Amino acid sequence: MTHAASKGKVDCFRALHQKGAAFLFPNFWDAGSARILEGLGFTALASTSSGFALAKGRSDYGVTREAAIAHSAEVAGCVDIPVAADLENGFGPRPEDCAVTIRDAARCGLCGGSIEDSIGDHRAPVFELSQAVERILASVEAAKAAAQGFVITARAEAFLYGDADLNEVIARLRAFEEAGAEILFAPGLPDLDAVRTICSSVSAPVIVLIHGKLVKCSREELADAGAARISLGGALAFDAYAAMVETARTIKESGCFDALKTRAPPAQGNRVVLA
Repeated sequence: MTHAASKGKVDCFRALHQKGAAFLFPNFWDAGSARILEGLGFTALASTSSGFALAKGRSDYGVTREAAIAHSAEVAGCVDIPVAADLENGFGPRPEDCAVTIRDAARCGLCGGSIEDSIGDHRAPVFELSQAVERILASVEAAKAAAQGFVITARAEAFLYGDADLNEVIARLRAFEEAGAEILFAPGLPDLDAVRTICSSVSAPVIVLIHGKLVKCSREELADAGAARISLGGALAFDAYAAMVETARTIKESGCFDALKTRAPPAQGNRVVLA
């Protein structure tokens, strides 16, 4: 793909993020799931670290930088819509680690990627604010150097590790925005009021993860709360694997095959669609 074509996708991806748009941004776990989602009419896709790790038979954070980027790049090469990558915590603690991750991702035809402030240690789950900001600054500089552009999402992960202080998360997101992150994400928000407070407290577009009580919220409610984008995280991957387990267990225990209710989705041009 030429730089001009790549830049067009990046610009398209960036334009999707508007406060209150609440566009659905589902997460693939392999190329087949990505093409099915494209065939269903979604306008952009993202990888999921947990879903991809499961597909590789590993736990979340159990894959390398090279594997994660190659996975997303493969998908970017087989769909026509923008693809962004879950780049975990940048695959290293140093700002330089994040910069390398962003440079490598930008070279592979990806439109954007997220960097977490997570350390991966439940005893001290997130980086100190100053270090977290340095990591985002390095990521933003690497994104600016990309020939076709690259959209940085900065993630504040505290709510995924239990009860967090909403004001502290907001302060962190504001610092990330000041450091140049174009999109902000605080996964694990406890309720719609928290979504509304986050979205009204920052200028940049905010992603909302469907998680916990937010599963009961509609897209319209999330849009009214100010969400720019809705992420499903690893939910689709885990639902797909759960369906496989249920069907396989039924076949094993019954000795019958009535549980096989679906067939492989047919291809239609360059897309895979559901019948």
